[in-house]
Amino acid sequence: MTKITQLQAVLKEQQVDAAFITTPDNVFYFTGFRSNPHERLLGVFIPAEGESFLICPKMEVPDASEVFDGKIIGHMDTENAWDLLVSQFTVPVAKLAIEKSHMTVERKEFLEERIQGVALSAIDDRVTEMRLIKTEVELVQLRKAAELADYAIEEGCRLIAEGKTEMDILTAVESAVKAKGAESMSFSTMVLSGPKTASPHGTPGNRKIQKGDFVLFDLGVVVGGYCSDITRTVAFGEPTPEQREIYETVRHAEETAVALVRPGVLAKELDAAARNVITEAGYGDFFTHRLGHGLGISVHEYPSVHGENDLALREGMVFTIEPGIYHPEITGVRIEDDVVVTKDGVEVLTKFTKDLIVL
Repeated sequence: MTKITQLQAVLKEQQVDAAFITTPDNVFYFTGFRSNPHERLLGVFIPAEGESFLICPKMEVPDASEVFDGKIIGHMDTENAWDLLVSQFTVPVAKLAIEKSHMTVERKEFLEERIQGVALSAIDDRVTEMRLIKTEVELVQLRKAAELADYAIEEGCRLIAEGKTEMDILTAVESAVKAKGAESMSFSTMVLSGPKTASPHGTPGNRKIQKGDFVLFDLGVVVGGYCSDITRTVAFGEPTPEQREIYETVRHAEETAVALVRPGVLAKELDAAARNVITEAGYGDFFTHRLGHGLGISVHEYPSVHGENDLALREGMVFTIEPGIYHPEITGVRIEDDVVVTKDGVEVLTKFTKDLIVL
């Protein structure tokens, strides 16, 4: 059963005539076609019965046809893409499922003007549920992306030297992984040094690396349309006892949570396990975010691994585990791995050492 036929079964179950999928990541999920359409219309129309079709800017039709063997409708910038969309319907559409989280008010009005009396419903949760459990084909790409992320950290450590700036290292790391086959970075790469490591989402800049700094790398790469996400923190010069204590506390928290991963464990139990380690060490106030997030086509996707999530883990789920301590007077440390829930436990995709590296 293909992903499209799976969704068609859902539409029949819900007695909905069709779905119109417009989120670029979900269009990729159903068609294999990756596009950033900007303001232009991109979507895949999936009827409960009959042939689905992809609508995209006409200039992208050749690229789309290389990966999607269904019908492709291209629209020119001078055309009204919404009129063209509706003209392609081969079945009556009285009930249409949309991605509520992605559909703007303007686009909703476009549809309602062209399909008189249409009843719109949300399909977001069912698509999210489909994407939650990764297939073996998807896991192959995630493993490759994780391997390149490991390589990026290795390169980053090799490049650290006194007087180099965060941006010097960042630029060189991105160049290295792209030369190795990465399609792109999963998100804006972070290389933070010294006091800047205490900002969980700090911005790299022209600060020069100095002896005594911790250097935090947070990065990911895209391979085959799938993302990785890794964080490692290393020491440039011998760390102080306080820095070392924070590092080892975060490492213990991360490894404690990873060791708990298996089917049936609740997401909130992972967060609690890591948070308890950090709290008991006296740093609870300095762990200021959730433990992790889902990972796949999107670098941040369902589920959110936090202390209120009662979701039970299932085989094939992929997510990050990334506790941190951010002490503005000492240092910041975060350690992050990508993990897969297996039949009996866990597979850790990112394998770069978590021993404290002193350069």
